[in-house]
Amino acid sequence: MAPRIRLALGVLCAGFLCAFQMPFRQYPGMEYSAFPLPPDYQEKTEFVLARLMYPPHPLGMFGMGWGDWHHGRTSWTNDYPRADRHFVSAVRRLTRVDVRSVEQPVNLHDDDDVFNWPFLYEEGGAMALSESQISKLRDYLNRGGFLVLDDSWGTRQSRLLDEVLGKIMPGHEVVEIANVDPVFHTVFDLDNRGPIPGQWSLGGRPYLNDGYEPHWRGMYDDQGRLKVAIWLNVDTGDSWEWADDPQYPERYSALGIRIGVNHIIYAMTH
Repeated sequence: MAPRIRLALGVLCAGFLCAFQMPFRQYPGMEYSAFPLPPDYQEKTEFVLARLMYPPHPLGMFGMGWGDWHHGRTSWTNDYPRADRHFVSAVRRLTRVDVRSVEQPVNLHDDDDVFNWPFLYEEGGAMALSESQISKLRDYLNRGGFLVLDDSWGTRQSRLLDEVLGKIMPGHEVVEIANVDPVFHTVFDLDNRGPIPGQWSLGGRPYLNDGYEPHWRGMYDDQGRLKVAIWLNVDTGDSWEWADDPQYPERYSALGIRIGVNHIIYAMTH
């Protein structure tokens, strides 16, 4: 096939896929009812940070919003959208990835839309996914999607996450990610990962529930590729959200941003 024909077909296929993506949408968050849009928010890019919308587990995080999760203001909007916007601006500065300036909220109920977004970020505690959502997320991961679970704290939330992950990926264990794993060395060498407490820790206590020690856990496929990353007992979202706050320690934001960058590059190259 001639190069010009291949190029034309590639452009046609890209346009075909974009035509079926859900458009950008913004919901009210738990902390922000409205947030200004950057001037280039409609720009087409090679990477978009997708944020998973989900029904919260009743035994997950208490006091994490009320109402219908389809419309925001529940746990999936924790730190949203300020954390997302700050993080993608850092990705733009620190890498050559062409990343969109705004996030993409993704609802598993929206037909096959999740398959348009290969990197999926979840924050705010345990999920109460329906059987159809579990099936859709399993299919997403089996097709090569990558899922990050952030900002869960302590034994109870860890157990609830393990339960739903066992349904999503039956037969695959949640394990501690070894320091030598490429996900910690794609861009930055992160052998010495420390705690990342949230902005709330400025009041004194640097952990929530009984989440004293940070853990970097994951689930691998049969070929040894990391498919699910679990950032337990850390508030990476807060480290992005408050990166421009002089009262929040810079070392936490620097580590949180580097961890996020490494996971994006890993997901795009493995």
